[in-house]
Amino acid sequence: MGLLETAAARDRIASAYALIRPHVRRTPVVAANGADFGLDPVALTFKLELLQRAGAFKTRGAFANLLMRTIPPAGVVAASGGNHGVAVAYAAMKRGVPAKIFLPTISSPAKVERIRGYGADLVVGGADYAEALAASEAWIARSGALTVHAFDQTETLLGQGTIGLELEEQAPDLDTLLVPVGGGGLIGIGIVTNGR
Repeated sequence: MGLLETAAARDRIASAYALIRPHVRRTPVVAANGADFGLDPVALTFKLELLQRAGAFKTRGAFANLLMRTIPPAGVVAASGGNHGVAVAYAAMKRGVPAKIFLPTISSPAKVERIRGYGADLVVGGADYAEALAASEAWIARSGALTVHAFDQTETLLGQGTIGLELEEQAPDLDTLLVPVGGGGLIGIGIVTNGR
């Protein structure tokens, strides 16, 4: 997947946002001071994506995939350590699409239960994400299901990039953005959405 040009990426993110907006929450921001956390007294702004539907920003990319791509009768498949699987299961449930989610055995029991609660077909096996991903790729080859990758997928990145559009409006004076980089699904498009 190639790097998107800044202007084109912003337009594509705005288009993705128009599609997913009815399905995701515009999460709030909270102002705080660094002194509240034992840091230097600087202004801090937190974007509360934990209040997103299904509990994480991953819901944005899941809906972008299900709304921007043609879903085959076999449905969708995802490999995840937890949050991405929950988001894809939730989006699939809301869209009436079959979903099969592959998790490694180290995944949180709470996330396993949420995925099951959303009605996805769940496969728990393998020691880590790489093994869950390999198992999901084998399933794709057999079933013809559409992969919804956690970070290496244009639609996923476009969906996650919608956070940047919200932040531009909610915190226009923001000059530094700190982003968790676990799987890369949030930071992958962050630089492009900032336009700097």
